[in-house]
Amino acid sequence: MDYKKSKAGTNTVTRNISSFNEKNANIYETLVVIAKRSNIIGLEMKEELNNKLAEFATTNDNLEEVFENREQIEIAKYYEHLPKPTLIAIHEFLNDQIYFKNPDADSIKFSK
Repeated sequence: MDYKKSKAGTNTVTRNISSFNEKNANIYETLVVIAKRSNIIGLEMKEELNNKLAEFATTNDNLEEVFENREQIEIAKYYEHLPKPTLIAIHEFLNDQIYFKNPDADSIKFSK
Protein backbone atom coordinates (compact mmCIF):
# COMPACT_ATOMS: atom_id res chain seq x y z
CA MET A 1 0.00 0.00 0.00
CA ASP A 2 1.30 3.45 -0.85
CA TYR A 3 1.02 5.44 2.35
CA LYS A 4 2.27 8.61 0.67
CA LYS A 5 -1.15 8.87 -1.02
CA SER A 6 -2.83 8.82 2.37
CA LYS A 7 -4.51 12.09 3.24
CA ALA A 8 -3.50 11.72 6.89
CA GLY A 9 -1.60 14.66 8.31
CA THR A 10 2.04 14.40 9.28
CA ASN A 11 1.65 16.54 12.40
CA THR A 12 0.15 15.50 15.69
CA VAL A 13 -3.16 17.22 16.37
CA THR A 14 -5.13 17.45 19.60
CA ARG A 15 -8.37 15.60 18.99
CA ASN A 16 -11.76 15.87 20.59
CA ILE A 17 -12.78 12.59 22.22
CA SER A 18 -16.40 13.13 21.24
CA SER A 19 -15.44 12.73 17.58
CA PHE A 20 -14.37 9.17 18.40
CA ASN A 21 -17.53 8.52 20.41
CA GLU A 22 -19.71 9.38 17.40
CA LYS A 23 -18.49 6.25 15.61
CA ASN A 24 -18.53 3.94 18.60
CA ALA A 25 -19.95 4.47 22.08
CA ASN A 26 -17.08 2.64 23.81
CA ILE A 27 -13.92 4.79 23.71
CA TYR A 28 -11.73 1.91 24.91
CA GLU A 29 -12.89 -0.35 22.10
CA THR A 30 -12.22 2.49 19.67
CA LEU A 31 -8.66 2.90 20.96
CA VAL A 32 -8.02 -0.83 20.65
CA VAL A 33 -9.22 -0.81 17.03
CA ILE A 34 -7.00 2.18 16.20
CA ALA A 35 -4.00 0.65 17.99
CA LYS A 36 -4.35 -2.68 16.20
CA ARG A 37 -4.70 -0.99 12.82
CA SER A 38 -1.68 1.19 13.62
CA ASN A 39 0.39 -1.91 14.40
CA ILE A 40 -0.63 -3.50 11.11
CA ILE A 41 0.31 -0.38 9.16
CA GLY A 42 3.63 -0.09 11.01
CA LEU A 43 4.52 -3.70 10.26
CA GLU A 44 3.64 -3.28 6.57
CA MET A 45 5.78 -0.15 6.33
CA LYS A 46 8.70 -1.82 8.11
CA GLU A 47 8.53 -4.89 5.88
CA GLU A 48 8.39 -2.72 2.76
CA LEU A 49 11.38 -0.67 3.94
CA ASN A 50 13.39 -3.78 4.81
CA ASN A 51 12.70 -5.27 1.37
CA LYS A 52 13.91 -2.11 -0.34
CA LEU A 53 17.02 -1.84 1.84
CA ALA A 54 17.87 -5.53 1.40
CA GLU A 55 19.05 -4.71 -2.11
CA PHE A 56 21.87 -2.60 -0.63
CA ALA A 57 22.99 -5.12 2.00
CA THR A 58 26.64 -6.11 1.82
CA THR A 59 28.18 -9.33 3.00
CA ASN A 60 31.37 -7.57 4.06
CA ASP A 61 31.63 -7.22 7.84
CA ASN A 62 34.49 -4.75 7.79
CA LEU A 63 33.64 -1.77 9.99
CA GLU A 64 36.30 0.42 8.41
CA GLU A 65 34.57 0.50 5.06
CA VAL A 66 31.35 2.45 5.13
CA PHE A 67 29.62 2.97 1.81
CA GLU A 68 27.26 5.87 1.35
CA ASN A 69 24.69 5.01 -1.26
CA ARG A 70 22.61 7.91 -2.60
CA GLU A 71 19.61 5.67 -3.42
CA GLN A 72 19.60 4.25 0.09
CA ILE A 73 19.57 7.76 1.54
CA GLU A 74 16.64 8.75 -0.69
CA ILE A 75 14.65 5.70 0.42
CA ALA A 76 15.28 6.54 4.07
CA LYS A 77 14.19 10.17 3.54
CA TYR A 78 11.02 9.00 1.78
CA TYR A 79 10.01 6.89 4.78
CA GLU A 80 10.91 9.65 7.25
CA HIS A 81 8.44 12.02 5.58
CA LEU A 82 5.53 9.59 5.62
CA PRO A 83 2.75 10.06 8.19
CA LYS A 84 3.14 7.95 11.32
CA PRO A 85 1.09 4.72 11.43
CA THR A 86 -1.02 6.05 14.32
CA LEU A 87 -2.00 9.15 12.36
CA ILE A 88 -2.95 7.01 9.35
CA ALA A 89 -5.04 4.70 11.56
CA ILE A 90 -6.85 7.64 13.19
CA HIS A 91 -7.57 9.14 9.77
CA GLU A 92 -8.94 5.82 8.52
CA PHE A 93 -11.11 5.44 11.63
CA LEU A 94 -12.58 8.92 11.42
CA ASN A 95 -13.33 8.46 7.69
CA ASP A 96 -15.02 5.06 8.15
CA GLN A 97 -12.28 3.15 6.33
CA ILE A 98 -11.77 0.58 9.10
CA TYR A 99 -14.03 -2.43 9.37
CA PHE A 100 -14.23 -4.24 12.68
CA LYS A 101 -16.55 -6.60 14.45
CA ASN A 102 -16.72 -7.35 18.13
CA PRO A 103 -16.95 -11.15 18.52
CA ASP A 104 -18.91 -10.74 21.77
CA ALA A 105 -21.56 -8.58 20.12
CA ASP A 106 -23.77 -9.80 17.30
CA SER A 107 -23.80 -6.65 15.23
CA ILE A 108 -21.13 -5.02 13.10
CA LYS A 109 -20.18 -1.55 14.35
CA PHE A 110 -19.37 0.19 11.06
CA SER A 111 -17.88 -0.70 7.73
CA LYS A 112 -15.90 0.66 4.84
